[in-house]
Amino acid sequence: MEWVTNLGFWGWTASLSMLALVALALRDRFLSKDNILKNFPVVGHLRYLLIKVGPELRQYIVANNREEAPFNREERDWIYRSAKGQNNMFGFGTDDQIYNVGYPIIKHAVFPHGEVKYSASKHDKNAEIPCAKVFGEFHNRKKSWRPSSIINISAMSFGALSANAIKALNRGARLANCYHNSGEGGLSPHHKEGGDVIYQIGTGYFGSRDSEGRFSMEKLVQTVDSYDRIRGIEIKLSQGAKPGKGGVLPGKKVSAEIASIRGVTPGQDCLSPNGHTAFNDVQSMVKFIEQIARVTGLPVGIKSAVGHLGFWETLAAEMRRTGNGPDWITIDGGEGGTGAAPLTFADHVSLPFKVGFTRVYKTFLKEKMADRVVWIASGKLGFPDRTIVAFSIGADLVNIAREAMLAIGCIQAQKCHTGHCPAGIATQSDYLQKAVLPGVQSFRFARFCQSLRNEILAVTHACGYEHPSQFTMDDIEMGCGPSSFKTLRENFGYELDRQWRGIPGWEEGETHPKNIHEKENHQKVA
Repeated sequence: MEWVTNLGFWGWTASLSMLALVALALRDRFLSKDNILKNFPVVGHLRYLLIKVGPELRQYIVANNREEAPFNREERDWIYRSAKGQNNMFGFGTDDQIYNVGYPIIKHAVFPHGEVKYSASKHDKNAEIPCAKVFGEFHNRKKSWRPSSIINISAMSFGALSANAIKALNRGARLANCYHNSGEGGLSPHHKEGGDVIYQIGTGYFGSRDSEGRFSMEKLVQTVDSYDRIRGIEIKLSQGAKPGKGGVLPGKKVSAEIASIRGVTPGQDCLSPNGHTAFNDVQSMVKFIEQIARVTGLPVGIKSAVGHLGFWETLAAEMRRTGNGPDWITIDGGEGGTGAAPLTFADHVSLPFKVGFTRVYKTFLKEKMADRVVWIASGKLGFPDRTIVAFSIGADLVNIAREAMLAIGCIQAQKCHTGHCPAGIATQSDYLQKAVLPGVQSFRFARFCQSLRNEILAVTHACGYEHPSQFTMDDIEMGCGPSSFKTLRENFGYELDRQWRGIPGWEEGETHPKNIHEKENHQKVA
């Protein structure tokens, strides 16, 4: 047995490794049901390894600056630099394809508006851009409210996102003085970090349901009374990621805490029905909206992706006939979002944002109701040019989701649906979510929000306007071929019904007092 002793550590390691490879080869050849592994034992595993790490290889090595989707490298880089207070400028001209079909060109004015005070600089203080309209104004809601920011956090539920991610976003909303949509998963303690909240009601009625899953006004009132910074209630009809299909939170992500908040059973799949049971047509939906507004005093809106226009035609006519209806309408583009979805739904179901929004807006124009609601745009709009295009076709506010996730550390690993988000954002793993530090990431979101607003305001001034709501459809031209550009009005065939009313305090340059670029002080948001 002397040869065994003489093998030493490395000899034993090599021998055991060889035995393991032989065992794997035998398993692959005789037990595996996979074609490649059966024909190419051991080596075949390299194929699956490369497939698994393929997105990372393309992201960091193969893809060019403008090639990746849904957000390319330059877009992510701009968000990261803005969130960290770094230089977010780019040099040596554009590398974008400016003659592409659909490429937007913003037409500047020879004489800009006033003195351009704000720019996307880390030295600037937070410059708010308040909404030009008031939630609930046209329907005289008891608790009408003007959002302080045109950029806000879109609906992302606790469950889809980790507790630390929700905390970071809500604290960031407080710092940036924007609102935070709860998502359909109910109002969690993590949404109560001082930021304004829009409470969303989905088809599962989480946070406002009885023991049998039906809508409960009593439960809704309890939820609204539990947090004094709930500013409105949004009824979600559908979302861009999977319109017409209910959500699924896998049982392994349904912790005791999430189950308690949603009113479901821990460890079991949490299913949202495809449609609402509290109403079944436009008329009953409008009555449902008015009932909630009357009981809570809050403005009430709806959110939907866009498919057939029959629903919108009936809604606009009903609002004109009765004077009742939603205080705002959030149009979600079919570009998808943070929600996990079947491939067909993500790729092919519901209209993309610009097409869907303009069709609905035109429908309301015909009924002379377009200026009677606040229009919220959603769907990859968290960049200055896209926000300005959205305002130019009728939007009053923009909600951002994935851009907000990127601002707090998302790396676009596209593992949201697996529960294994490496950045700790879209997961319920206690280990992984520890990477998200709410005291740090809240400042990063707030800085990103500030930079986005500042750059929007700088472009607004460069175009001769005081506020983004003054943009018209003639201020943007879109590429229609190698040598042809047309205005948004020429492309979509309507003009905005929007009267510039001015905003109290806006003329004096009213801003929020917090300086979110000062040294990160975790005590401030503890």
